Amino acid sequence: MIEAVGIGAFFLLCALGALLALLSPQRRNPAVLAVTGAAAAIALSIAAADALFTGQSYLADLWSLPWGGTLRLGLDRISGLFLLIAGIIHLATSIFSGGYLRRYLGHYSLRSFSVLYHSLFASIGAVLLARDALSFLLTWEMMSIASALLVMYEHRREENVRAGYLMLAMGEAGTLAVVIALLLLGNAAGSLDFHAMRASGPALGSGARWAIFLLSLFGFGVKAGLVPFNSWLPRAHPVAPANVSALLSGVILNLGIYGIVRVNVDILPASLVGAGVVALIVGAVSAFVGILYATTDNDAKGMLAHSSIENMGIIVVGLGAGFVFTAAGRPALAGMAFVAALYHLTNHSVYKALLFLGAGTVDYRAGTRDLDRLGGLIRTMPWTALYFLVGSLSIAAMYPFSGFASEWLTLQVLLRSVELTSTAVKLVYAFTGVVLALTAALAVTCFVKAFAMGFLGMCRSREAEQATEAPRSMLAPMGALAALCIVLGVIPTFVIPTLSGALASVGDGRATEALVPAFFSSSPDHSALPAAFVSDFHDLGAETGESFIPGRGLVVLHRGGPDNPVIFAMSTSYGVVVLVILLGVLAGIVLWTTRRRRVTREAHWDGGVRQLFPEMTYTATGFSNPVRVVFDAILRPRTVEDTEETVAQHFRVAIRRAREPVYLVDRLFLDVLTAQLMRGARLLARMHRGKVNAYVAYVLGALIVFLILSVMV
Repeated sequence: MIEAVGIGAFFLLCALGALLALLSPQRRNPAVLAVTGAAAAIALSIAAADALFTGQSYLADLWSLPWGGTLRLGLDRISGLFLLIAGIIHLATSIFSGGYLRRYLGHYSLRSFSVLYHSLFASIGAVLLARDALSFLLTWEMMSIASALLVMYEHRREENVRAGYLMLAMGEAGTLAVVIALLLLGNAAGSLDFHAMRASGPALGSGARWAIFLLSLFGFGVKAGLVPFNSWLPRAHPVAPANVSALLSGVILNLGIYGIVRVNVDILPASLVGAGVVALIVGAVSAFVGILYATTDNDAKGMLAHSSIENMGIIVVGLGAGFVFTAAGRPALAGMAFVAALYHLTNHSVYKALLFLGAGTVDYRAGTRDLDRLGGLIRTMPWTALYFLVGSLSIAAMYPFSGFASEWLTLQVLLRSVELTSTAVKLVYAFTGVVLALTAALAVTCFVKAFAMGFLGMCRSREAEQATEAPRSMLAPMGALAALCIVLGVIPTFVIPTLSGALASVGDGRATEALVPAFFSSSPDHSALPAAFVSDFHDLGAETGESFIPGRGLVVLHRGGPDNPVIFAMSTSYGVVVLVILLGVLAGIVLWTTRRRRVTREAHWDGGVRQLFPEMTYTATGFSNPVRVVFDAILRPRTVEDTEETVAQHFRVAIRRAREPVYLVDRLFLDVLTAQLMRGARLLARMHRGKVNAYVAYVLGALIVFLILSVMV
């Protein structure tokens, strides 16, 4: 009942929001969007949370088509998870938009933005609720068109229009692959209904399974921004408004992962080890390439867009490990891998939305996103700096923030490849683990640069000096997302059972028993643990807090055999308490030792320079240059400007060198295709002689060739 009411209210509020946007004056549109968008997000979140936490399912028939079967909407636990994430991110961005969209007053139509915004939200919900191939594809197209139009919102800029068209074109190529995959499933089932496809799946041969897997991975991988189909993402996300960028990375990319999960975990569970190996390699390469480009990008939103590729790669690595373990008959390990992937997906949605909103706030108040021109904003925008710092620590997987728990769990799952028998598969796992370790190191470098160059040091431009703090309507949603980043990192033993429960409706939900032992005696499963095992961990304090904290426990632990009872263990819940105590003790020691000392302020030593200028400080370009030099063979950027200013042709005053990245699909495919087409065009251009006799000869020759071919046929 709650699901039906919530879903109905969601669609009605989206329609009401679009209608009110058309009827309201331009200056009122941001407030109207904030209210209606937040209300729709709350309605959707309530319905999704009820399905996720209680397991209540929902199914509704819309109408029957004589040639396409019955169109259905439905809600299960896995849809509930993705819908809850979408609702939370939309709630934050809707409230944020109430203040942010005022920057467009008098420049672009806020009515059209509001209509597209609500249309996008409704289509996202419809995609996740669709229960047949036809309604899924129809709503998928609506979502793709609405998101592309929002990317092109600032349509007077040529780069925005080009980015929107590129996003739409590459998305349509992926959609064609998805259509073929769903048609193969529908042909085997004799129906386009997902339930019928699921029932007929076991009868499919390995060839059909390979085709469906590769087509779905490619088709949905384009939407998720996986390598090599990622070139649209870093072009589209930076040019969109900040609230749209938050939705693109925090919600739209998730739809690509949802498609992979729905097809390859729910409808046709992976039974081929090779399919999982392909996903592992694609995910690892995507993660490394994404963070490599992010580390060398000095545009704040461009950096975040590249980072989204990295995080999607980490998620697909978790899914790939789950596919391999499923095919190898290790359901508990598969459940752990899928939980790690969904955990990281949840974390990424929250901290990436926070970071995009933070970058948009900086752009709005400082007038630039170029990290080389920022700096010192922590003094004029302290709350924005604090929230951006929380997001940066989370995405860099720093303890105890959210990214740490999911990345740590992903790496631990990869180490369980020792339980597999194939040496070749173990080597792939080892390769993936090494790449993710390097990726994690580069992520720390990237976001140290982002925060330090954006908020610390001296202001490096007049715009940064004149920046002011954002209004509360923009700060409040960022603060809520920052708090959620901390919560998701501190209580993994509550997150894991929720995600494992979501998997129970589409696969194997054994991750809770495998990862969260019931150390609390109030848990029904406590009696199933060996007495000696519980006693050992009781002495270590694993049952601390059971008198007032509900749940199974606060320790993430994977058990082994008698010779190795603990394979890995971690508790950010207890760790954060210890960390707070240590910091408090340290602060007390510092205060006690300095209580009688007088603090004097003197001019800092500056190496004999009378005055430090912003041009003398470290820049984002300089910070990331070592990475750029080391990996130049992979990056191979295209130089678009290389000029020098000199005095009397001897003394350099300034060097300006601008480079733009060249992506893998461009370098290996599009650039080669473009060069061949241009060569053909130049050959054809030689035929344009401007003489009527020559053109008549061309026509006569073509006619003769056509007649000869006709006779031969």
